[in-house]
Amino acid sequence: GNIPADAARANVVIVCVRDPQLDETIEEVIVAANDGRIARDSVILHTSAIAEPAGLKALTQAGFPGGTFHPLVPFSDPEVSAELLRKGWIGIDGENAAKNMSRRLAGHIGARVLEIPPGKKPAYHAAAVISSNFPVVLASVAGHLLHDIGIPDASAYQAVESLMIGALANMKQALPDDALTGPIVRGDADTVRKHLRALQGHGAASEVYRALSAGAVEIARRRGVDAKKLLAVSGLLRSRK
Repeated sequence: GNIPADAARANVVIVCVRDPQLDETIEEVIVAANDGRIARDSVILHTSAIAEPAGLKALTQAGFPGGTFHPLVPFSDPEVSAELLRKGWIGIDGENAAKNMSRRLAGHIGARVLEIPPGKKPAYHAAAVISSNFPVVLASVAGHLLHDIGIPDASAYQAVESLMIGALANMKQALPDDALTGPIVRGDADTVRKHLRALQGHGAASEVYRALSAGAVEIARRRGVDAKKLLAVSGLLRSRK
């Protein structure tokens, strides 16, 4: 199989494959464990954010504690990703022995751990996607909108990046609910109306604006913004005129 010979001397085995191959690979690990090719009491970790491989329970019952070790890092550039991992977070779950091993591994690479509550992996993964993928989507949507109204791409995308870096800097000083700026946390329905009118015909930008503005209304409500003003904003967001 694909189990390296060194596994017989290891106290932890990390299965790092794509989700469609995970169950099959865990089955190979089970065979290797039964054959003595993996040391007894070794911890078996996998790196999937969402999968719950059935074989992990069998390994645990056989004396090989299993769990998740999921790096919360967008892996696009290996050098950048390695540096992000050293300062980043690892999602962990599983048997206590597996979680303890994950904490040790994270400590060795300078990362922190986020313990995933049992049965909550899909919601955890959705939050990770929102955090990691959607800012890139937002940059693309905003940049294309500026392109569509005639602003050169180089300027458009650099301006968008500058704004996003500024928003992240604000969040270093405060929680997101407190860091949010803009028309909705001011209860400014007139500006929202103008935005929606301008976005007609800009499909993705219009839909993104409506969806995320609804989230901004929730933040504004928590911050105590005037309820009548927020009702007016919500009405505009629901309207398709």
